[in-house]
This record gives sequence, structure tokens and C-alpha cells, in this order.
Amino acid sequence: MIQKIADFSADTPSEDDSLFERIACGVESQGYVILPTALPGPVGDSLLQYLSLLEEERFHQARIGRGIEQTRNQFIRRDKIVWMDSLHPEACTWFNWTARLKTYLNRRLFLGLFSFESHFARYHSGDFYKKHLDAFRGESNRVLTLVTYLNRGWEPGQGGELVLYAPDEGAEITRVVPTFGTLVIFLSEEFPHEVLAADRDRYSVAGWFRVNGSINQQIDPPR
Repeated sequence: MIQKIADFSADTPSEDDSLFERIACGVESQGYVILPTALPGPVGDSLLQYLSLLEEERFHQARIGRGIEQTRNQFIRRDKIVWMDSLHPEACTWFNWTARLKTYLNRRLFLGLFSFESHFARYHSGDFYKKHLDAFRGESNRVLTLVTYLNRGWEPGQGGELVLYAPDEGAEITRVVPTFGTLVIFLSEEFPHEVLAADRDRYSVAGWFRVNGSINQQIDPPR
């Protein structure tokens, strides 16, 4: 039986401890965890406020690949994104919460997580992202993917599900309806996934916990 660490930081709320332990147990036992509507209310509210302040032109067509090899390919993905600024007034609650999660997972699972980055993603009706991995073995320092959703009143029949696939045989594991505050966390190198088209606009936050891949004054990640 997995025991909760007794000396975890005293200033972390107990409700966060409980949620973080559920995340740790899922990652440890099966490499992923899905927690419907589990994002703390103040964190979700701050993300919605941040999103509401973004101007339309800030969203740009998402790319595939890394660094100078990044390209736009609308046959693979059609979402638009805005990278989040950790210094934005409405971002503090989100980045403080993910920092506490990073600390907990490092103490609990010894993952060596070093940094965190995230962006808003907007899918217009009909947009999609074909099956892909967030990281390839030995080619990226993304370790853990975190996704949450900002769609109130989403109905199961409206589409837009995240489809998670098994690492080896590629069989479908589950489909996640993008309801507000649902959390999806999985090992970035292990689980292929895709986003299905929806019949309404769909908003999410995707983030990645990373190890330190900076070498010889070359800062990682490249953007």
C-alpha cells in the first residue's frame, strides 16, 4: 500500500495533498491518471480569467516538431495556441499550483522534474489533432504531460474527446470528455493520444513537466 509522505511542506493545503497523492498513485501504477472535474476551483477560475483577457490575435497556428524543425501542418493539427506567461497576474495561481505538484511528485516518485511550461489551446468547431506523442525517447526532456479543460456545460455528444492509447499495442484506452476542470496526466514518452473534432469551440490548457536538458549554455526547451 502506498503511504503518503508525512513531512510534506506544512504550507501546502491538505486538499492539495489528497489530490496530488491520487495523481502520484495513478502515474506510479499505470503511467496515467484521469480525474474528472478535479482541478481546484480557484485555479480553474484564474485560468478562465486569464483566457478572457487574451486578445484574439494572440492565438497562433500550432506547430509540430521542436526548435528550427518546427512546421505547421493542418493535416495533423488545426488548433491555435498561446504560450502562458508565468508573470501574468492571472497566471500566478496556476503556476503556484503546478509548482506544488512538481515538488510533491519529485518527493513521491523521484522523477527529477525541473521546470514546467504550458499553453492555452483553442479548437474551433471541426478542429483536431491527430494521434501523436508529446515526447520521443531520448529526443526530448518532457517527462509528464498535464491537460485540463476550460469548457463549462460540455455535453458528451459534442465531441472533442481526448483519446488515450496504450504505449505498445496502440489499443485505445479511454476517451476523455473535455468538461471543465477535468485533469489528465500521463507519461509524455509513453502514451500516444489525439484530440477529436467537436461541434463547438473547445478550450484547454496543456502543460509539460520537464527535466533539465540544457547543455553547454544551450538553453532547453527551444521555442
